[in-house]
Order: sequence, then C-alpha cells, then structure tokens
Amino acid sequence: MAQKTIMLVCSAGMSTSLLVTKMQKAAEEQEIDADIFAVSSSEADAQLDNKDVNVLLLGPQVRFMKDDYEKRLSPKGISVDVINMSDYGMMNGENVLQQALNLIDN
Repeated sequence: MAQKTIMLVCSAGMSTSLLVTKMQKAAEEQEIDADIFAVSSSEADAQLDNKDVNVLLLGPQVRFMKDDYEKRLSPKGISVDVINMSDYGMMNGENVLQQALNLIDN
C-alpha cells in the first residue's frame, strides 16, 4: 500500500489527470511512495468511502466545495485545500505535490 494517498477533485476529472501524471513523476523523482489520483466531484464521495485518503486537493474550478469537505473530513483527519491557481494552470506537479505533502505532515 502507498504511504501517502492524495486525491484531487475537479469538475470532470479530465484536466486534473494531466496534473496527476506530473505529480506522480515528481514523487518518483523524490522517491516518495504515493498513490495520487483524480476524480470528478460526482465521484469523490464514493472514493472517500473506499480509499484511505490522506489529503484532498480541490481544483480551482470547484473551490466552492472546500467548506463542505472540511466539515465532513476534518473529523477523519483528512486535510482539504484548493490547488494554487497558477500551479494548476501551469500543471506544476512538483509544487502541487509539495502542497499535498505539507498538508499531510501538519
């Protein structure tokens, strides 16, 4: 099992899949054992029920969901944050991975 599980949520799950690929590459380069995956907002709850997620990152287009996820996931110890818009736009997998790791370590 992966040491860290990072779930990205966006409106359709499509644009975020490229970011996942870049984050996985950055994790491999840093020798970080991570399960990183993206889902659409409609699939997020099912994934949260089936996977042991450490952190949930929201795409900028679904930032309005942050409060709801924080209320539901905080008691489970799952951190929630919105991906930095410029990192998302530039598909900067290294920065987004670092954002996720910082949330897990806090």
